[in-house]
Amino acid sequence: MQHPSTWFTESRAFWRRLLRRDRAEAGPIRLNRHRVYILPTRHGFILALVLLAMLLGAINYNNSLAYALTFLLTGLAVNGIIHTFRNLHDLGFSSGHNQPVFAGEEALFALSIDNRDGGERLALELKQTGGATTLLDLAANSQHWVNLHVPTSRRGYLPLPRITVATRFPLGLFRAWGYLHLDTACLVYPRPTDRRGLPSELLSAGEGSGDKGHGSDDFASLRPYHPGDSLRHIHWPAYAREQGLQTKQFGGDRSEELWLHWEMCGRQAIEERLSTLCRWVLEADGGGYRYGLVLPNERIEPGRGSDHRHRCLKALALFGETR
Repeated sequence: MQHPSTWFTESRAFWRRLLRRDRAEAGPIRLNRHRVYILPTRHGFILALVLLAMLLGAINYNNSLAYALTFLLTGLAVNGIIHTFRNLHDLGFSSGHNQPVFAGEEALFALSIDNRDGGERLALELKQTGGATTLLDLAANSQHWVNLHVPTSRRGYLPLPRITVATRFPLGLFRAWGYLHLDTACLVYPRPTDRRGLPSELLSAGEGSGDKGHGSDDFASLRPYHPGDSLRHIHWPAYAREQGLQTKQFGGDRSEELWLHWEMCGRQAIEERLSTLCRWVLEADGGGYRYGLVLPNERIEPGRGSDHRHRCLKALALFGETR
């Protein structure tokens, strides 16, 4: 008879494994034997009923050929359990870097799948909670990257939903699955307002009387294209050489410094103010201005470049949230 303390320990371990699927874990995660579950599919249950009928018929008529066929099919089905389980067992999963997006766009989560085993993994299914299903095959001793698309609706950090990894290979009689809940998130910027352009009072408040970095004769450098950049400033020869879209920057005698202030948004609601400031950041960055951002709880000194742009947009995305 099993000792009560042993039974209690095993029971607690079982419930810990069962509830672990709802808790985010830092990667990498490997699907060991404790993480893989397996049950018959609808076709598996139908086959079981057919085999039971065949067995009853063989017993009733004492037919040796019927016995042989029943046991042969049963052996194939049981062998399918092992192969279905092995198709998932020991797969490793980890997350990559997630690029920020704007609210309303699809977040792109990079997921690495490591198949360090010597065999292929075929007909794998990756299904997000409440999302789409991704099908893939893995070669032996390989690492494969999968991009998971998750819709966004609000700003802030968007965690990766729980993923179910499943397979019905090779016979479709059994379904093996495991749960992944990686501790990774994508930063979602506020949705920029549709009203393009910086307000005139903001431009008139800037310092300097030069060409604001938009001089047409003094070429300074190239930078990656940002939405809202003027088409006449795009460096088309670089695009023809398949180097991507790049924008030409010109130096002026003096560069204007702008302050994007929370109070300049008028009586808009909080989310509308954040959308307006998000548009102003994009416009100021695309125009080559030095700009700073003033929020009720944060002040970012003027600067320019992709890092400064990300810092300002991140402050808007996380406004009012505990970081």
